[in-house]
Amino acid sequence: QVQLVESGGGLVQPGGSLRLSCAASGIIFRDYNMDWYRQAQGKQRELVTSIGSGGNINYVASSEKGRFTTSRDNAKNTVYLQMNSLKPEDTAVYSCKARHRLGHAYWGQGTQVTVSV
Repeated sequence: QVQLVESGGGLVQPGGSLRLSCAASGIIFRDYNMDWYRQAQGKQRELVTSIGSGGNINYVASSEKGRFTTSRDNAKNTVYLQMNSLKPEDTAVYSCKARHRLGHAYWGQGTQVTVSV
Protein backbone atom coordinates (compact mmCIF):
# COMPACT_ATOMS: atom_id res chain seq x y z
CA GLN A 1 0.00 0.00 0.00
CA VAL A 2 1.39 3.35 -1.05
CA GLN A 3 1.42 6.09 1.54
CA LEU A 4 2.68 9.64 1.42
CA VAL A 5 2.49 11.36 4.79
CA GLU A 6 3.18 15.06 5.11
CA SER A 7 4.17 16.68 8.38
CA GLY A 8 5.59 19.93 9.69
CA GLY A 9 2.73 22.26 8.97
CA GLY A 10 1.26 24.66 11.48
CA LEU A 11 0.83 28.27 12.42
CA VAL A 12 3.75 30.62 11.88
CA GLN A 13 4.14 34.37 11.98
CA PRO A 14 4.96 36.35 8.86
CA GLY A 15 8.69 36.23 8.21
CA GLY A 16 9.02 32.86 9.88
CA SER A 17 10.14 29.51 8.51
CA LEU A 18 8.79 26.01 8.31
CA ARG A 19 10.13 22.77 6.97
CA LEU A 20 7.62 20.31 5.64
CA SER A 21 8.38 16.63 5.27
CA CYS A 22 6.75 14.00 3.13
CA ALA A 23 7.56 10.42 4.04
CA ALA A 24 6.82 7.79 1.43
CA SER A 25 6.23 4.09 1.80
CA GLY A 26 5.14 1.36 -0.55
CA ILE A 27 7.07 2.72 -3.53
CA ILE A 28 10.64 2.61 -4.77
CA PHE A 29 11.20 6.19 -3.74
CA ARG A 30 14.31 6.79 -5.85
CA ASP A 31 12.29 6.08 -9.01
CA TYR A 32 9.95 9.00 -8.44
CA ASN A 33 10.13 12.70 -9.02
CA MET A 34 8.66 14.50 -6.04
CA ASP A 35 6.48 17.58 -6.26
CA TRP A 36 5.08 19.94 -3.68
CA TYR A 37 1.74 21.56 -4.40
CA ARG A 38 -0.37 23.95 -2.43
CA GLN A 39 -3.99 24.94 -2.51
CA ALA A 40 -5.26 28.03 -0.79
CA GLN A 41 -8.92 28.31 0.12
CA GLY A 42 -10.96 29.20 -2.93
CA LYS A 43 -8.02 28.91 -5.30
CA GLN A 44 -6.69 26.30 -7.69
CA ARG A 45 -3.96 23.95 -6.65
CA GLU A 46 -0.57 25.12 -7.84
CA LEU A 47 2.83 23.51 -8.22
CA VAL A 48 5.37 24.92 -5.80
CA THR A 49 8.52 22.84 -6.35
CA SER A 50 9.67 19.73 -8.16
CA ILE A 51 12.74 17.63 -7.53
CA GLY A 52 14.03 14.84 -9.69
CA SER A 53 14.72 11.32 -8.61
CA GLY A 54 18.42 12.06 -8.33
CA GLY A 55 18.01 15.25 -6.37
CA ASN A 56 18.08 17.88 -9.10
CA ILE A 57 15.61 20.67 -8.45
CA ASN A 58 13.58 20.90 -11.62
CA TYR A 59 11.17 23.66 -10.69
CA VAL A 60 10.52 26.37 -8.14
CA ALA A 61 7.54 28.67 -8.66
CA SER A 62 8.76 32.12 -9.62
CA SER A 63 7.04 33.79 -6.70
CA GLU A 64 8.81 31.40 -4.32
CA LYS A 65 12.33 31.56 -5.72
CA GLY A 66 14.73 32.66 -3.05
CA ARG A 67 12.31 31.74 -0.28
CA PHE A 68 11.42 28.08 -0.85
CA THR A 69 13.59 25.14 -1.71
CA THR A 70 13.16 21.42 -1.82
CA SER A 71 15.43 18.50 -1.09
CA ARG A 72 15.18 14.77 -0.67
CA ASP A 73 16.81 11.96 1.23
CA ASN A 74 16.42 8.76 -0.73
CA ALA A 75 17.78 6.74 2.18
CA LYS A 76 14.88 7.97 4.30
CA ASN A 77 12.27 7.96 1.52
CA THR A 78 11.53 11.55 2.40
CA VAL A 79 11.22 14.82 0.53
CA TYR A 80 11.37 18.21 2.21
CA LEU A 81 10.07 21.68 1.52
CA GLN A 82 11.97 24.43 3.29
CA MET A 83 9.97 27.64 3.43
CA ASN A 84 11.54 30.87 4.60
CA SER A 85 10.31 34.46 4.84
CA LEU A 86 6.75 33.23 4.92
CA LYS A 87 3.94 35.56 3.95
CA PRO A 88 0.22 35.44 4.73
CA GLU A 89 -0.42 34.58 1.09
CA ASP A 90 1.55 31.35 1.60
CA THR A 91 -1.31 30.09 3.73
CA ALA A 92 -2.57 26.89 2.11
CA VAL A 93 -2.75 23.14 2.33
CA TYR A 94 0.56 21.77 1.11
CA SER A 95 0.64 18.32 -0.46
CA CYS A 96 3.35 16.15 -1.90
CA LYS A 97 3.06 14.10 -5.05
CA ALA A 98 5.20 11.18 -6.12
CA ARG A 99 5.38 11.10 -9.91
CA HIS A 100 6.91 8.17 -11.80
CA ARG A 101 8.52 8.66 -15.19
CA LEU A 102 5.98 6.21 -16.64
CA GLY A 103 3.18 8.54 -15.61
CA HIS A 104 1.51 7.12 -12.55
CA ALA A 105 1.44 9.24 -9.44
CA TYR A 106 0.44 9.23 -5.81
CA TRP A 107 -0.66 12.03 -3.51
CA GLY A 108 -0.40 12.69 0.17
CA GLN A 109 -3.26 14.01 2.27
CA GLY A 110 -1.71 17.41 2.82
CA THR A 111 -0.69 19.53 5.76
CA GLN A 112 -2.06 22.95 6.64
CA VAL A 113 0.27 25.93 6.74
CA THR A 114 -1.12 29.13 8.19
CA VAL A 115 0.90 32.34 8.17
CA SER A 116 -0.63 34.90 10.48
CA VAL A 117 0.18 37.20 13.35
